[in-house]
Amino acid sequence: MSRLLVLLFAIAMPVVAWLTNSGTFGPDNGTMSDRYPTLLVAAGYAFAIWGLIFLLDIVYAGWQLTGARKTDDTLTRIAPWAAAGFALTTLWMPLFAMSQFWLCLLVIFGATFCLIRCAMILSHDRTPQEGQWMWAWLPLSLHAGWLSLAAFLNLAQVVVAYELASTTQQLPWSLAIFGLAALMLLMVNLRMRGNVDYVVAALWALAAVYVKQSGSDLAGAQTAAWVAIGIAVVLVLQTVMLRRKYPGGLLPNPARAPD
Repeated sequence: MSRLLVLLFAIAMPVVAWLTNSGTFGPDNGTMSDRYPTLLVAAGYAFAIWGLIFLLDIVYAGWQLTGARKTDDTLTRIAPWAAAGFALTTLWMPLFAMSQFWLCLLVIFGATFCLIRCAMILSHDRTPQEGQWMWAWLPLSLHAGWLSLAAFLNLAQVVVAYELASTTQQLPWSLAIFGLAALMLLMVNLRMRGNVDYVVAALWALAAVYVKQSGSDLAGAQTAAWVAIGIAVVLVLQTVMLRRKYPGGLLPNPARAPD
């Protein structure tokens, strides 16, 4: 059942995204985001990555239902997590359009946890199915990497929407959120021994934050832009070091004992 739910929710994500951006549930995501400008928001073009993520997630959902994959223990283990992550991603979109920001925050962090869990399990699978890197690890890692930044962007918008801190001098609390985001990215990447696809999605988001903030008139925007670049550089350096230490690619070095 959980594997079928993976497919159903994978299909639901782009359908609900289309309905949301068509104004079915309220203002589209771009309009909502512009109402609550922050020092962590990314340039609009960056959200095009959702198209790739949705496509790859659907491919993964179909792949895990066919052939020998249907009885693979690892894919069975991640199916409930993937289904939950896809369902929560789907739910977040209408909630955001309806300005349910506290619920959005809970939902997006829940989705992030679920997708990270999938990527971690796959990253430590010593007996992967043929094609698992392309059809499972890649889609779920990209999804997890993007959400790992999006969740903190959402957190910043909650702060502004509910005026939990200064909306005119956002830099102090924004730096704290940047720090939390960086800590999570580095810890998750370390745990996965340098997940390149996870990192690529995060870098895409960080670069878009730089682009947006470097042209923003908000106080502290230039500093925020360079903080985003700094996090990106540290993340790249960490990944290079981890890939050198664990040269086996997707899997841990077979010569090493399990951690």
